[in-house]
Amino acid sequence: MRVVLLGPPGAGKGTQARFIQEEHGACLVSTGDILRKAVSDRTSLGRKASEYIQKGELAPDTLMIDLVAERLSGEDCLRGFILDGFPRTVAQAEGLEAVLRDRGFALDGVLSLRVPRAAIIQRLAGRRTCRNCGSLYHVIFSPPRRSGVCDRCQGELYQREDDREETVAARLDVYERQTAPLVDYYRKKDLLREIDGAGDVSGVRNHVRQALGPAPIRKKD
Repeated sequence: MRVVLLGPPGAGKGTQARFIQEEHGACLVSTGDILRKAVSDRTSLGRKASEYIQKGELAPDTLMIDLVAERLSGEDCLRGFILDGFPRTVAQAEGLEAVLRDRGFALDGVLSLRVPRAAIIQRLAGRRTCRNCGSLYHVIFSPPRRSGVCDRCQGELYQREDDREETVAARLDVYERQTAPLVDYYRKKDLLREIDGAGDVSGVRNHVRQALGPAPIRKKD
């Protein structure tokens, strides 16, 4: 199982990626995670990425492709992978295709989680985080027992800057501009599977399961 998972911030990609990982035995590859690890480990690619990060710039497509190619060469990815956060551009998609082709592989599909803009803003703008222990709440879906106070440690709850409504709206604008050409690219290749991500977690999980087909039967050790 080799799939790409697309979706705007707040669409629930991380939750569904973990479900696919558990059900299909594929490794979960998050470009954010591998970028941070490469920088922390001061690998050759990590040092190059750090130069861009320190300048407040995005790492170029070629560097991101190299980072992903290096990660996909890991033994844990031989049985398959779920890519979360990559590709973000058509150039990255073409680079990924070349990397897989060189290894005799191809993508099985691209899942795009579709969630209405208003629902995403409600999901993200309603989040609150404890300053003390980091516990997460939502003013509508999972509110604390006392407004503004953490149930676990009684710490103060606050709204992160990137969860403010105007910031979320700006992030969605950027995502839509970046991803529209990518969605068209995969649609033309007949790889795109659009998933209704507006329901509850279990409902979305069923949509994902239908799109991917049955999980393989694993042999017992």
